Amino acid sequence: MLEYRFDVQLLIDGENLNEDEIHDAILANISGDCLIAAGDDELIKIHFHTNEPWSVLRYCASKGDIFDVVVENMERQEHGLKG
Repeated sequence: MLEYRFDVQLLIDGENLNEDEIHDAILANISGDCLIAAGDDELIKIHFHTNEPWSVLRYCASKGDIFDVVVENMERQEHGLKG
């Protein structure tokens, strides 16, 4: 069994985005691992494993427009099912 069930991936489109600030805020407030927050001040790519995908979506939506949202259930994938 996986510690973190969901793989969350998305893009944030905004203004004056700060990848370090977003990275640190996610780690400080949402339990998970394998966080990547990369981009520039207008577009940030997020990748994160968590049991609380809705928290990631809520936070990221507060920073700008979110799109290309993917939430995959890695536990199902581990058992050969669609995630």
